[in-house]
Amino acid sequence: MLVGKQWRPFTAARAPTGRHAGHGACSRRLVVTAQASANGDRKQRVVFLGTPDVAAGVLQQLLTASQQPGAQFEVAMVVSQPGKPRGRGNRAVAQPSPVEALARDSGLLAPEAILCPARAKEESFLAALSELQPDLAVTAAYGNMLPQRFLDTPRLGTLNVHPSLLPRYRGAAPVQRALEDGVRETGVSVAYTVLACDAGPVLAQQRVAVDPDIQAPELLTQLFGLGTQLLLDRLPDVWAGRGQQLAVPQDESQVLHAAKLGREESMLDFARDSAEVTHNRVRGFAGWPGTSARFEVTDEASGASEVIEVKILRTRLPSHSAPGAAGAAIVFEGDAMLVPCACGGVLEVLQVQPPTKKAMAAKDWKNGLRGKRL
Repeated sequence: MLVGKQWRPFTAARAPTGRHAGHGACSRRLVVTAQASANGDRKQRVVFLGTPDVAAGVLQQLLTASQQPGAQFEVAMVVSQPGKPRGRGNRAVAQPSPVEALARDSGLLAPEAILCPARAKEESFLAALSELQPDLAVTAAYGNMLPQRFLDTPRLGTLNVHPSLLPRYRGAAPVQRALEDGVRETGVSVAYTVLACDAGPVLAQQRVAVDPDIQAPELLTQLFGLGTQLLLDRLPDVWAGRGQQLAVPQDESQVLHAAKLGREESMLDFARDSAEVTHNRVRGFAGWPGTSARFEVTDEASGASEVIEVKILRTRLPSHSAPGAAGAAIVFEGDAMLVPCACGGVLEVLQVQPPTKKAMAAKDWKNGLRGKRL
């Protein structure tokens, strides 16, 4: 692991500063450490595998780096999951994933170099990979398990950009589960891929302090951007054949799994959970599956009431004792809706989405209630 110029396991670099800070990974100026190819004319062939928006950000960084003067590698193949149908009924049309769309729009790859197998064990896909004879595979949020035959094909192995401090939060939802747990520090790892999920030796790692209000989509973008730069910084070692020797095995006694999110987890229960627990779930589940809560709305004139389900989009923990904390009533104060929670706390709800409405500030929802109360 690299800390500044020293080798240390699991402390690859410090928190981002300067041009590496923030969440705009794709637009950031890249630092490319690779020098001219030691192999003469032929560049190292890289296969990239990824699917969602955050993976497209990784691909963009790799494509940009590959076009720099003196770059040692080229992105020779891009692999994504197949596009998902969008639209209604018979008009539903499969739309390409963000990674596939970027690869096609870049103009840097031939159509036959962009593959979307339903599963990575398909014979035609593995045959195309073998024919390419890649030097390295890079994965980022690809979403399909890679068989041993795939892992045996790249000459220098397969590296995965994983948004956690491995061995913590192995699995499908590392950022979401870390935020749900309320961690104050997380990070990103560049690790070799083995058959066991996220269990390969770690080549590089960077720690990042977690803002108490950051949400999963923002943190994912930040970590994948930092992880891609870590990968680029370590590619000279990989090309020289030192990567697997420098990688550090994971401590299996410290493993923590990050289970896939389920829609059934999205319903909040203010009476059961504390304000902090609820806030962390809103942060961790932002994007998908999101979080919702049920409120009883009463007409002040007739006394009639109904229960409605409202999406809770953004929350905040109060910095001082809030007036709603001592009672059971919901109070609106400033830009927030103050909701009493378990353990005597209160949660500030800042943004909501009522049924059939667009997302709006909590204070705007209050103004739209018109003669009704919660």
